[in-house]
Amino acid sequence: MLNTKTAGTTTPVSQTPDHVAIKPQRMGFEFGEQVPRYWLNDNYLLSHMMNALSVLFPQGEQFFVDSVRQFRDQITDPKLKEEVRGFIGQEAMHSLEHDAMNQHVRDQGMPVEEMEKHLEVVLGIASKLPKRHQLAITCALEHMTAMMADMLLARDDVREDMHESMQPLWVWHAIEETEHKAVTYDVFQQVGGTYAERSFYLAFSTAALGVMATYFTTRMMLNDRKGFSLKDAGKGLWRMWGKNGTFSSLIPTWLEYFKPDFHPWDHDNSELIARFKEQIQAHIAPQYRSGNRRTLQ
Repeated sequence: MLNTKTAGTTTPVSQTPDHVAIKPQRMGFEFGEQVPRYWLNDNYLLSHMMNALSVLFPQGEQFFVDSVRQFRDQITDPKLKEEVRGFIGQEAMHSLEHDAMNQHVRDQGMPVEEMEKHLEVVLGIASKLPKRHQLAITCALEHMTAMMADMLLARDDVREDMHESMQPLWVWHAIEETEHKAVTYDVFQQVGGTYAERSFYLAFSTAALGVMATYFTTRMMLNDRKGFSLKDAGKGLWRMWGKNGTFSSLIPTWLEYFKPDFHPWDHDNSELIARFKEQIQAHIAPQYRSGNRRTLQ
């Protein structure tokens, strides 16, 4: 049984750089006929895999928000309190934008509602865990999303694989995941989270995410049998897990989480935020350009 008692002294101060602002922004992305069915590298497997991840986001991010909200009254650092507000707001915006993408996936004949019901069951089970264990799951999944966000922003080839109609959504999401990548971790540290908890739940959450993403991807592929190509699937698997693959290249970063003194901002990639932030402003829908602060607070 993992130790759930508060351990020793905690670091009560946010470690997010002062020049990184965590503010929600509604984008108003639209997805229609301009989006090709296989929008990622013109590849059947890769496109369904990313569609599957999108289906996971709205409910998953609500779980993240709920796990942090349970500890808001224990946060004493004013800067971290404000960052939690920003985190909740950004996750709300992510849910709204991915809901729009998921409707597009649904319109292609994918069983999105059924997959969402299955995810609801899984997250319902997770929500019965001790509160700090739920927060540890959130920290682990935020580590994985931050890894993928960093890769997407840092690697031109990954962005260039995306059709121009989809690239803005994923770049915007990656920017905001980078901005708030340490918020849940800092909350976890402040409320006495232990090394055993965060290490165990990284392994646990990685396995759970892998199972759910594979299941969702397989369901979509079965619904799109006419597009199946063994050659295409092989290329997709190599792109993910081959030399310098999008997933295989993340393994060293994934392992860094197991360092006893790990912190998400040990790798300061804030220059990527600055590089892409201005570029993404051009994709804000006109009705949201004055800013939209709707949150799930």
